[in-house]
Formats: sequence, structure tokens, C-alpha cells
Amino acid sequence: MIETIATAELPVHEVMRIKKNSLVPEQLTGNEQRLCIVTGVHGDDLAGQFICYEVIRRIKENFKALTGIVDVYPAINPLGLDVGTREWPLFNMDMNMAFPGSFEGTMTEYTAAKIIEDLKGANVCIDIHSSSIFLKEVPQVRINDDVANSLMPYAKQMNMDFVWIHPSTTVKEGSIVNALNAMGTKAMVIEGDAALRIDQKYCNQVVDGVFSLMKYMGIWSAPVKEPKKPIISDDGKVIFINSETSGVFVPHAEHSNYVKCGEKIGEIIAPLTGSIEEEIFAPCDGLLFTLRDYPVVSEGALLARILGGNYD
Repeated sequence: MIETIATAELPVHEVMRIKKNSLVPEQLTGNEQRLCIVTGVHGDDLAGQFICYEVIRRIKENFKALTGIVDVYPAINPLGLDVGTREWPLFNMDMNMAFPGSFEGTMTEYTAAKIIEDLKGANVCIDIHSSSIFLKEVPQVRINDDVANSLMPYAKQMNMDFVWIHPSTTVKEGSIVNALNAMGTKAMVIEGDAALRIDQKYCNQVVDGVFSLMKYMGIWSAPVKEPKKPIISDDGKVIFINSETSGVFVPHAEHSNYVKCGEKIGEIIAPLTGSIEEEIFAPCDGLLFTLRDYPVVSEGALLARILGGNYD
């Protein structure tokens, strides 16, 4: 059932509407688990659109296997999605800094409050993202260390390559996941690939993870694919590599591959002079799980992240 959970008047007699599709089994007992799938917090998270479509399509194809509630929120920043911008366009605001919101605040804050109100009571919420236009990411789950123990069994079902545990002190307040966890609702971020595109391999990996999670929660009775066994890491094992100059980044290593200490990851070139401004080498062995996707860089720009260590 499609429901409108928030509306706001726009200029020129238009109305902004945020909708969800609530998929509910035909026979309810009152004890059903509820999974919420949220995406489109950023208007450039296009992979989430295909993921939502595919989750709903697969459920409808075998509806009798649905034994719990799945609420799908494809676009909670519909204005950003319409114009392909990361921020909420009317206020140039990152919506993922507006939660839990306020019924007395701006349109963005009011919308955030309505979304949180509707998500209340969920057993688990997954917030799906597509990195940014600048960086390509390995499919991953991100969770805060203060809720890692309670979330880890669910994170392991998500069929991702690894689970990245963040110190809660480094997580910005205002994200939908941070707000939900503070309220006692289990919530985690799914991140992968890059923004403004739909990579069906990444999308289907997430969808398979969603059904594995549904099976684990008792929401789905049909067979599912066995989820990948993820690498589990905290910030102490993640190495950040930033540019020391400006120019055009040309990668030499392949994203999502393992690199050796001293291996060349890429170089920054100067098109005007035909010179190499900087060569970038891996400072350790590990998985190259983040790699710059947008070539133009300024001094200090993030080029890569390596998950240090050797993993099977």
C-alpha cells in the first residue's frame, strides 16, 4: 500500500510529497517484525531507486513468502532527486544533518521530523547510499561502535564485503541513522559504488542482502542466497590517503583490489605542463576499498582508503 507520509507546499502551487510503499502480509498476527528501507536522503543516491524497485518486485513475485512488514521509502529527498543534487535544493542543506528534525523548523527539518515519526516502531532500518560523485566505495555496512554489538548480527546478513565500525565520537549528529539509534531503533548505513549512477551488480548485491536480512528477521519464508562473510574492521585499521598537491588524479591500482606496501596507487598530473606533480604509493598492505572516481583534485582531497592487513 502506497502512503504519503509528509507534504509541504512549494512555490507556484506545487506540493512536495514523500511516499512509502508498505508491504504487509495478508494475514497479520500483531507480532510481525518490521523492516524499513530508506534511500534518497541525498538526491544523487540513484542506486537506491533500483534497489527499492527490485526489492518490491521480488516481494510481489512471491508475496505468499512475506511473513512480516517491509516499508520502502525510495526518495526522502524528492526535490534533490528531481534535480540530481546531493543537498535539499531549496535550502542547499544536507538532509542527513537535519534529523531528528523539528515540527517547528524549516521545511527540511519538518520533513525530517515526519519521517522519524513514521519510522518509529521499526525493528530495523537500513539507510542505503551510493557514496558521492568523487569516490567509489566497496559495498559495505557502516555502524557506530556504541551500537555495534546489537547491530552486528544484522550487519552480517547484508551480503556486503565488509563492516566498518566507526567511533561514535566521529559520527556527525543529524544523520537519520544516528537519530534512530539514539531512539533505540536499530539502524545502519549501506554504502557502495558511486553517486549519480546505477550499477546493477552493486544493487543486486544489496537486494540479496536485504532478503537475507528479511529471512533472519522472520519476515521472509522463501529461500535466499547465503550472504557473504564480511571483513569486520574499525577505524584503527583504515588508512586515509590524501593529495598533497592539486591537479588531475590518474589511478594505477584497481578499486576493490588488494595492494602491497609501496605499490603505486596513482599519480597527480599537471595537464598544462605535462608533468607529474605527485606519485601516490600504498603505505601498507590491504584492501583498496575507496578510490577517487572524480579526477580533478585540490590539495588535501581524499584519494583512497586502505583497509590495512591481509584478509582471506
